Amino acid sequence: MTAFKTSKKALFVWGGWEGHEPKQCVDLFVPILEAEGFEVTISDTLDTYLETEFMQSQDLIVQVYTMSTITNEQERGLLETIKAGTGFAGWHGGMADAFRNNPEYQFMVGGQWVAHPGNIIDYTVNISSSDPSSSDPIVAGLQDFVMHSEQYYMHVDPGNEVLATTTFNGEHCEWITGTVMPVVWKRRWCAGRVFYSSLGHVHSDFDVFEAREIMRRGMLWAAR
Repeated sequence: MTAFKTSKKALFVWGGWEGHEPKQCVDLFVPILEAEGFEVTISDTLDTYLETEFMQSQDLIVQVYTMSTITNEQERGLLETIKAGTGFAGWHGGMADAFRNNPEYQFMVGGQWVAHPGNIIDYTVNISSSDPSSSDPIVAGLQDFVMHSEQYYMHVDPGNEVLATTTFNGEHCEWITGTVMPVVWKRRWCAGRVFYSSLGHVHSDFDVFEAREIMRRGMLWAAR
């Protein structure tokens, strides 16, 4: 008898503030995961987090849900799923500016957006390792690159494994001149892997190869 390995399963949950173009971003990344062999489900309701058996069958959850609110039951369904080993990944406000009144969710994410001084500006993303041969696979071989977008200022967990940073030049807030801010990180939530990138204010931000490639690699890493 020949055993066939089933494909991995990924769930995209999108909604919230439409300014971040959640559906357009989902439509970009779904084919990318499908090309990696994932069976993908798309949901536009947080009630999906209440479906315990379905949630536990997923290898990866990608959330694109800026601001909004989440019920206690929905939050518990999500967090318990990740604790049990399902990966969680996302970008920008769809992950780190969701559910502002839920500190346990923020604890899981490893950070929370608080400002983007200057709004849409040019800034540099620095890959954390200067030696590509020793870099984490998520950023290995990539070089520093420039974004024209929101430069996220965040409150972050010091326990994150930071893979890329950005430095504020103080042009828009002089008192944060020289502040080095994490842009990309990974972490654990019990048995689950959590990946985050602050890049991706709108769909077109992922036209930058590095921003899109980091997200692709990060999702693959986070999957169970």
